Amino acid sequence: MPDWSYHPLKKLLLSKMRPVNSREFIHQSMSQIASIPGGRHVIEFLGHMKPSSQSERKTNLVDARSPIGLSGIIDPNLTGLRAFQHLGFGFIEIGPVVLQDFMDAEPPITTDDRQEIQISRHAEKVTLQRAIRVLTNTDVQVPVLARLDQKLTLDEAIAIIDHLTPYVNALVVTEKQAESLSEHKIIRPLIMAYTANEAIKKNDFLRNNRVEGICLDAPMIENDGYLHESENANETLVQAVKKVKKSDPNFAIITSGGIEDPADARLLDEAGVDLMLLTTGYVKAGPGLPKRIHERLLYDQHDATTYQWHWSFLFGLAILIGGLIALYFSLTSIILPYDEAFLGITRSEILQVNPLILAFMSHDRMSLAGTMISGGIIYIQLARHGIRYGLHWAKVAFHTAAIVGFLGILLFIGYGYFDWLHGLFWLILLPIYFLSWKEGKQAKEAPTSKNEGNNQAWLQGLYGQLLFVVLGFAIVVGGIVISTIGVTDVFVSTDLSFLCMPAEMLNEMNDKLIPVIAHDRTGFGGALISVGLLVLMLSLWGFRQGERWIWNTIAIGAIPAFAAGIGTHLYIGYTTFIHLLPVYFLVILYVVGLILTYRFLKK
Repeated sequence: MPDWSYHPLKKLLLSKMRPVNSREFIHQSMSQIASIPGGRHVIEFLGHMKPSSQSERKTNLVDARSPIGLSGIIDPNLTGLRAFQHLGFGFIEIGPVVLQDFMDAEPPITTDDRQEIQISRHAEKVTLQRAIRVLTNTDVQVPVLARLDQKLTLDEAIAIIDHLTPYVNALVVTEKQAESLSEHKIIRPLIMAYTANEAIKKNDFLRNNRVEGICLDAPMIENDGYLHESENANETLVQAVKKVKKSDPNFAIITSGGIEDPADARLLDEAGVDLMLLTTGYVKAGPGLPKRIHERLLYDQHDATTYQWHWSFLFGLAILIGGLIALYFSLTSIILPYDEAFLGITRSEILQVNPLILAFMSHDRMSLAGTMISGGIIYIQLARHGIRYGLHWAKVAFHTAAIVGFLGILLFIGYGYFDWLHGLFWLILLPIYFLSWKEGKQAKEAPTSKNEGNNQAWLQGLYGQLLFVVLGFAIVVGGIVISTIGVTDVFVSTDLSFLCMPAEMLNEMNDKLIPVIAHDRTGFGGALISVGLLVLMLSLWGFRQGERWIWNTIAIGAIPAFAAGIGTHLYIGYTTFIHLLPVYFLVILYVVGLILTYRFLKK
């Protein structure tokens, strides 16, 4: 669940549910998706959250693929464990772990008047039995830390440690527990937990051959039996981190809480933190917070190296030029000599029978031309601003759409007419694309971003991003529908009403006319699928603060397709409202999306 879907859903539905119910609904839904075949790929496609190799953190506690982890208080029932490891987290904490569960009359989570998340003083705990069952039945691919409940007796702590050792990488305990366990044989490193305020007041920390790290918990404020993070939690954690570093630089330091946006994570990272656990700030900011933190931490290290990109640019330019040529023919002769040769009749003879036939053919060909021009613009922009700087997501978007576009030529054959000019264009593009694909193999860079805050421009931009995601998806669906119609019935009812002729009469007039029309329709549908994928992936993966080229690409790139799609219908008089309604819907998404994302992308 990326931020662009999480925040609208949170506002419309989750905020109206009991906090526990909304939490379990989200966690179980995500885990269900992750458990189905291909579900992990769906999560990755929608969020592109997998951290890059540059985000890896190796410590004497764990080797994490990211410094960002998830605190056990977020998922005490472990219902989301299957999904969380695919949302950009480098490690996960479970717990507090107890031997036996207990009942608490108070709701474990609530919110105050300001919608601040509050956790009961008697926080939810996970039993040893449940922890082992979930860890056994889940393919856990990230390190796991287990936090022991602070009220455990020594015998209970030893029993839990003995049973959990095969499933976890480290244990989070209190200083008293660490001291009591000093004589017990433990093969997993111990992490002592302190509140940030406690750590600041301490002059020295217990150190033995089993204690390898310190976990600093954000300071909490109690209100009627419920706890929430203090407003200066991040500042206090920074002070505590510096205190621990000064006291013993060999300790691995983990912080828990105190992070609501990438700026908070950056400050802790600069103070010397090794690993960071997200708590209630993750719920407020959304599931995209780990990804945003990764991008912000990489931003200061980013080296703007340029890579080969000219063949990719040339490929996009060729698509654009092809669209301009197609536009010229659709506005002039409409059908070409080889079309007449296949039909066995001339353009003038078609006009004598029914001039609306050529007008109808021009509307598909002009729409195809506009779509090709839009696609060419997006390909060019991906080459100039993405592949040029080695961005992996841009390469994947570019080549996914290009391959689907190439496969679209197979639709031309479906009704018995293969356009040799399209085939020639396909052959010219093929070697250019091969060289583009070859130069794109070097594009492996992770994106970076200077975005640090959960401000209004960011939140407004998420709603705009949602509209562009819907826009891209709708274009893909529209392309599939048009392609399907092109290889089956060819016409919809409004088409035949415009032509004033049933399909049977067209076939009697010339049995090769429908295959020519079908080939135009499927070509247009195939191009729509390809361009829809470009818009969809650009919207899913490219939105970052200040990425002006993303806004410019969508703003400029959509104009030819919309102008051709609407203009050709006005030009030929085919203005049936229900026929044009999908295009009007797409235009509304486009305009409102541009308005909502302007501040975030352009400022």
